[in-house]
Amino acid sequence: MKLKLVTFIALFLLFKTGLAQQSSLDWAKGAVWYQIFPERFRNGNPINDPIKERVVGNGVTDWQIHPWAANWYKLQIWEEARGQSFYDVVYDRRYGGDLFGVIEKLEYLKDLGVDVIYFNPIFESPSLHKYDASTYHHIDNNFGHDRDGDLVAIKTEKEDPSTWTFTQADQVFLDLIIKAHELGIKIVIDGVFNHCGREFWAFKDVREKQQDSIYKDWFVITNWDNPATPDTNEFDYKSSWGFKAHPEFREDENGLVEPVKKYIFDITRRWMDPNGDGDPSDGVDGWRLDVALDINPRFWEEWYELVKSINPEAYTVGEIWEQAPEWIANKRFDSVMNYPVAKLMVDFFIDKKTGISVLEFDQELERLRSIYPEETNHILMNLIDGHDTDRVASMIRNPDRNYDRMASLRDNPEYDPRKPNKNEKRIQKLIAIFQMTYVGAPMIYYGDEAGMWGADDPDDRKPMLWREFVYEKETYVTIRPDVKDADENIFDPDLYNHYKKLIEIRHENPALQRGNFITRLINNKKGLYGFTRKFEKNDVLVILNNSKDKQIFDFATLWKNGTKLKDLLNNEKKYQVKEGNIRISIDKKWGMILVKE
Repeated sequence: MKLKLVTFIALFLLFKTGLAQQSSLDWAKGAVWYQIFPERFRNGNPINDPIKERVVGNGVTDWQIHPWAANWYKLQIWEEARGQSFYDVVYDRRYGGDLFGVIEKLEYLKDLGVDVIYFNPIFESPSLHKYDASTYHHIDNNFGHDRDGDLVAIKTEKEDPSTWTFTQADQVFLDLIIKAHELGIKIVIDGVFNHCGREFWAFKDVREKQQDSIYKDWFVITNWDNPATPDTNEFDYKSSWGFKAHPEFREDENGLVEPVKKYIFDITRRWMDPNGDGDPSDGVDGWRLDVALDINPRFWEEWYELVKSINPEAYTVGEIWEQAPEWIANKRFDSVMNYPVAKLMVDFFIDKKTGISVLEFDQELERLRSIYPEETNHILMNLIDGHDTDRVASMIRNPDRNYDRMASLRDNPEYDPRKPNKNEKRIQKLIAIFQMTYVGAPMIYYGDEAGMWGADDPDDRKPMLWREFVYEKETYVTIRPDVKDADENIFDPDLYNHYKKLIEIRHENPALQRGNFITRLINNKKGLYGFTRKFEKNDVLVILNNSKDKQIFDFATLWKNGTKLKDLLNNEKKYQVKEGNIRISIDKKWGMILVKE
């Protein structure tokens, strides 16, 4: 009897702990995410722009910050002088995007309806993408007030947190957090803990001092330089995925070795509670963890415990491209990037020859939902594209490929770089309808809502389209000489308003943020898919028409006869239940969102 009582108490405490963890992330349930690639979002302070010496060195003449509104594929004079192809020179471009630009556009994001900003890496780094950090305890010097002054601290401060100061760029980021929080927007940043960059202070010390460096055990050095061969440098090391710009940190059976782990823990505390007063409201609200599978899970379990001890409401999401329920069940992350659903959306809404039926779409969605607890499903990051894929608009123009494969002219000469047409834009709108009404937390990659298109890296990282700028037309002769036409490159208010309206509907209906999911309509022949989302008294019916034809049909509802309905998506068109049915007319590649009046 005593054993049963002990077991019951243990289960009860476990249940209470689970509920506490769930409730602490209520803000993340169904939240709308917006991903920002900082260097390409907005140049708010040209004084801090990158300089030639740090980007291309002194071997290239006439280098300058790239004109924001220039034709993406057009080579500037200094680029033409190099005599190389577009894809050989494009990575040396800098557009000057910074955190001031984000602050300028916080109201734009609030107006769109964004709940959470996810930043690609913002720590000091020489690259445009910043996945090769020079330090993790300072924000990039090109993002703040004092570009050159910030470098002094960055070069002198190492692993001892008691010596760390806050640079001008650091302070701009902290100001951004406060301003975002005032608008009700959370901030999540990229944690790249598997590797660093060649300019990372500890690795730089190893390169200079070789075996005499006190940081030599932070990395896996496979060969030291031989001083007897001054004309040859034999120094070599293990790097992430073979990219020598990304030296890997050393691991043991418990994950990152102790000094690296301590440094990562210290910078985690720094950005989650910047003033160290025990109140995390002035810090970041969570982390997206890069190449999560490349680090021993034991490290993540300890790190997760640290994160929750600082802020129980902090959100952590792992970059894992496949289903990974065990990573959540074992308390390594709260969520993962929901790439399986992204791939499924492409299979259903985009692919033609290889597309799947409504039934197959529904069955796979059900299977994917069954993998995770219901509470987890509500906080999964439901993206369709991002900085590692071609943009959704270009996916639509280039159907019938494996997700994130053959997605650029660099490896696929048949890839079509052109701007989507009206029919293709309509498919993007249909995908957005599904994304904003399905279970989970939808994410928009910056500019998708503005009409941006582009192939995989680097073409998915064009400068943001702003309505107040006049952009050159986009031409393609430098990459596809056979494509002679030019495309207008302009902010798309119609697409923006579509995303904004969907987000408003989502915010006004709790069922779309945290409600259950029940399939209500599957019609393979007509391409019709319907489902309900319900939370407490809020009941929402979503019907999608994925066919090329307008569909008119009777739909059997569960609402009582006489119930009056309105379509939130289509000018609040009215319906009334008669004899258990509603007569529906739905345009091709479109949807409807019905609620009771």
